[in-house]
Amino acid sequence: MSTQRKIRMGMMGGGLNSFIGIVHRIASYIGEEYTLVGGVFDSNFENGQKFAKKLELDLSRTYADIDTFVEKELALPAEERIEVVVVVTPNFLHYPMAKQLIENGFHVICEKPITNTAAEAMELESLTKKHGVSFALTHTYTGYPMVRQMKSMIAEGVLGKIQKVDAQYYQGWINPVIHDKEKRAGVWRLDPEKAGQSCCMGDIGVHAFNMVEYTTGLKTTKVLADLNTLYEDNPLDIDGTAMCQFDNGAKGLVRASQIATSEENNLCIAVYGTKAGIKWEQENPNYLYFMEEGKPVQVLKPGHEYNSELSAISTKIAPGHPEGIFDSMGNIYSGAAKAIRGEEYLEGAFPTVHEGVRGMKFIEAVLASSKNGNVWTEIED
Repeated sequence: MSTQRKIRMGMMGGGLNSFIGIVHRIASYIGEEYTLVGGVFDSNFENGQKFAKKLELDLSRTYADIDTFVEKELALPAEERIEVVVVVTPNFLHYPMAKQLIENGFHVICEKPITNTAAEAMELESLTKKHGVSFALTHTYTGYPMVRQMKSMIAEGVLGKIQKVDAQYYQGWINPVIHDKEKRAGVWRLDPEKAGQSCCMGDIGVHAFNMVEYTTGLKTTKVLADLNTLYEDNPLDIDGTAMCQFDNGAKGLVRASQIATSEENNLCIAVYGTKAGIKWEQENPNYLYFMEEGKPVQVLKPGHEYNSELSAISTKIAPGHPEGIFDSMGNIYSGAAKAIRGEEYLEGAFPTVHEGVRGMKFIEAVLASSKNGNVWTEIED
């Protein structure tokens, strides 16, 4: 917990009935390093003000749109204005909002996917450097203590040379609506104007891809993908598999589906090396399974001295007390707070704008591979 004053935070979106807004607000409160001051909470100004009243915020800091937000906040003295803005709007607004905020000197914490295209993501990366602001992308699952332990162990060479990686993210939430033409037409994640180029790979497949590169430190050099829309009038993928080749010569899989009937949030990753293997499952996040040839499986858990520094600083409570999604997101907020204040932080403390660029390049390569007849397609570094 920081002893410094709290960072003044604003939000774009995340108002009434927004689940992801709740996750972000609670995460920001966990480390007691941020205070929510205002923002543009809804495209409907009345609803935004209702939400601000509910949270007992200063209504003069609740704005109708981003242009008004920027104008009014910049008119305030530096010691009063909002410093970091959280973007939790539908996908198509991420890029224009983040760009405008960065260009006006605000730090940004953004939901994924970072943008609709890789070119947009690369532009944001360039702008953050130009304007000297920090950018955190909320690939939430990287915040779990045992994911960070997994990253540390792989980096230390405990697994030996990595030779196989398998990441899966299965959900079933689209299954009840996809088979009805009217219902699927009303889902914004299936609308290219709002969701972007991809539904399944852009929404959850990119999380699995990010977990692969985050934990292993490998770069994916090319993919061979097959995507499924299920119906001809459905424009975006809802299921897919990508074979991956990595820069060390190993191969692996990224599998994602939103029609895996009755699945909830089944994200898991397994990494196999020449010496050992290691597995983690999001629905049981306190357990990290370490496997060595000829030995019993070891189960590693948070809060113990055998864990790495990165895992230890990400653990908030005593062993045996489960930590969940809010805690995971809270760790990303804590890492971002150090960057905003210009303090040193451990590598892997939060996903940066560069992880957003990598994710968009992965999505575009997967789409191209599937469209061109399931062919190997390179991902630029």
